[in-house]
Amino acid sequence: MTSARFILLMMPPRSRNDDTPRLRAGCRRGPRRSVPVDAVASPRRAVDRPPHGGRMTRVPFIHVARAAALAVAAAAGLDLAGPVAAQLARPSEAVSPASAAGHQRMLALLRTIANQTPDTHPFLGDWRARELREELRGLPATDTGPNRWRVMFQLSGEELRLGNEAEAIRLLTDALALIPETDENRPGIDLTNYSLGVAYLRLAETRNCALHPHAEACILPLQGRGIHSDQTPSRQAIAAFTAVLRSTENVASGGVLSAAGARNWGAGAPAPVGNDGTQQYLAALWLLNVAYMTVGGYPDEVPEPYRLPPETFRSTGTMPRFTNIAPTLGLDTFDMCGGAVADDFDGDGHLDIVVSTWGTRGQMRYFRNNRNGTFTERTAEAGLLGLYGGLNMVQADYDNDGDVDLLVLRGAWLRAAGRHPNSLLRNDGKGTFTDVTFDAGLGEVHYPSHTAAWGDYDNDGDLDLYVGNESSRTLVAPSQLFRNDGDGTFTDVAGPATVMNYGYAKAAVWGDYDGDGLQDLYVSNFGGSNRLYRNTGRGFFIDEAPRLGVTGPTGSFPAWFWDVDNDGQLDLYVSAYTADIEHLAARALGRPAPTETSRLYRGMGGGRFQDVTGRYGLTAPTAAMGSNFGDLDNDGYPDFYLGTGYPPYHSVMPNVMYRNREGRGFSDVTYAGGFGHLQKGHGVAFADFDNDGDQDVFQQMGGAYPGDRFGNALYENPGFGNHWITIRLEGVRSNRSAIGARIRAVVAGERGAGRRSIYRHVNSGGSFGGNPLRQTIGLGRASRIERLEILWPATGITQTFNDVPADRAIHIVEGERAYSTLPLRSFTLGSQGR
Repeated sequence: MTSARFILLMMPPRSRNDDTPRLRAGCRRGPRRSVPVDAVASPRRAVDRPPHGGRMTRVPFIHVARAAALAVAAAAGLDLAGPVAAQLARPSEAVSPASAAGHQRMLALLRTIANQTPDTHPFLGDWRARELREELRGLPATDTGPNRWRVMFQLSGEELRLGNEAEAIRLLTDALALIPETDENRPGIDLTNYSLGVAYLRLAETRNCALHPHAEACILPLQGRGIHSDQTPSRQAIAAFTAVLRSTENVASGGVLSAAGARNWGAGAPAPVGNDGTQQYLAALWLLNVAYMTVGGYPDEVPEPYRLPPETFRSTGTMPRFTNIAPTLGLDTFDMCGGAVADDFDGDGHLDIVVSTWGTRGQMRYFRNNRNGTFTERTAEAGLLGLYGGLNMVQADYDNDGDVDLLVLRGAWLRAAGRHPNSLLRNDGKGTFTDVTFDAGLGEVHYPSHTAAWGDYDNDGDLDLYVGNESSRTLVAPSQLFRNDGDGTFTDVAGPATVMNYGYAKAAVWGDYDGDGLQDLYVSNFGGSNRLYRNTGRGFFIDEAPRLGVTGPTGSFPAWFWDVDNDGQLDLYVSAYTADIEHLAARALGRPAPTETSRLYRGMGGGRFQDVTGRYGLTAPTAAMGSNFGDLDNDGYPDFYLGTGYPPYHSVMPNVMYRNREGRGFSDVTYAGGFGHLQKGHGVAFADFDNDGDQDVFQQMGGAYPGDRFGNALYENPGFGNHWITIRLEGVRSNRSAIGARIRAVVAGERGAGRRSIYRHVNSGGSFGGNPLRQTIGLGRASRIERLEILWPATGITQTFNDVPADRAIHIVEGERAYSTLPLRSFTLGSQGR
């Protein structure tokens, strides 16, 4: 065959026409209460007209490196008008006929979406693979040039996405043999070798980790049973990555990593940057070191020119090791990415777990805490059968009946193809759920959604709901503010409230940042400016983010309000979703790796913020998805955990844990604490599952492709010897969940320390994962709380208790003079009690 130039075609799957009709923007106008107030006004305040309208602006998707994902997501449009599916589950017998009908309507709709997935879904469907297989079969035998290479290369990416690693490897091996060994063809050879290395590494993960789960599987640095027993795939990956490095090391040496260049999401290979190949070289370098680690060969066996420094895989702070006990407890459900919520769903006082997955046939699952160190799945008994999908979930008692309800979010990342319904699941108090989405007025229009937040913005005592939707070039999807009408229904008031956003919303969180007693709203928009909507108290909001300097990062994802230094002022963390493995390698080598960093904005009082990201040691490249915060060591200061990674298989990076250094900064304790899981981390929950006073960490695991499933993780806290208190708040005039309440614990008696205050704000934590609404608060060495204050959101009244003993769980009801002790017995996880 004559030499031919092999052009690198880094293309997403061919887009299908999106012929789904545009849905009207709006919502059912639910019945109003007989209170003579404006639709969006607090009963206590007069209504003014908003100072500005909700004019739509185009979303500037400026990150070229992530544009490929959004291009792929535009590939399909779902026709939701299909035949009604057979009944899959029965709601609770106690629900009304109308609610039962709504539940069945949701099941039918989700079944229709699932049935259409193979032919439409850009991530989960196999339609593109079928097209390429047919195209390959139709090529004449004489076609052994660039066109055959193109088809084989693209098909290999599709096969790998679907979990057919062996077939992907066969295609790439045959494709590599087509390319003549010339300098002109070197880019094609390097790209094929790189992709071959990624496919072999994924096969190694499947054979050694995914199919044989255990406590040390895929946790960096790999050691003990984490070293692969079947080393053949990793050895072949090493050979492929070494070939790439030898080919590109001359052009890559001394280069500066560029932030430009698109990803091939199908094959999982980064495109070379400019003409220097730096990006591909650094990505191969990172994966080579990981591959050597899987066979126990790091650092000694890694050739010195390609060896990352050993300190790359060492923590900057100390932390005892947490053990992943999910396989022991049967909590390691094997699935794709999704959400996780830890809370007491059946009212027995113990924390249960609900997980979801974004697969359109992915079943929500409910695990009941047996109060003896074990969990039992009761998905069917909970009425969840047939409730498929859901990349994220948020919990709250929306109807003030004393139990924890769930909102499931669907359609994220799919743009026009993501007009899937969200689900509002009403709890009957015993852990059985009924889908009341349509009855509640939340199901009239469907937009792609990934984030939502519960908060009482009008201080009327019931929880309102903000749903952050994803507007894109293919779909106008305004975000929605659903005012709770107090009768189980909601009204969308986002327009008059001026919070429609029109961005690609990836996080929405409530918090009273200016201390005026009103819940304000922060929205993280991926690819655009973030918004901080100040609540005026007059039924509308004003975006203060530009004035306050909190619009960045542009490529943002999860976010949350918290008090990082216990000064009583809310701080704001906004994580970046911009870095990949080449940035990690560049940083390890001390080379420039320009990318946006996450931001920590410290509340300065008076509604002002200061960017303290650098001072707090948070400038490392991040690609955060699922995340949350909690207090690992019970010192009273919040720590946080980031689930990291992108959909492509090459994005093999550890999830990251940061430990708070008494409000003065953070240390990376990922490797010391055993948190460096290499699989893609999503919904995170910090929760005391065994009632021993310290917080364990649950994480829903798995990627966005059918072939990228993995088991969930539960990291058991080894204990730090500090004191604690667990507080369950119950609102009366405030919302019953007490979301938005502020807790202040004044403690003294710690060695070398005087009196100090510890603050917590009641919510479920970060924007991607649900902590329990009851609060477990670390007290350090203090054995008593001198003064415990609860600032209730609806009334602004502070309730005070003096001389409260530590190391117990208590129940505080708004307005009652005394608290009660909750009879929660501790036990050992994985045992039958102690």
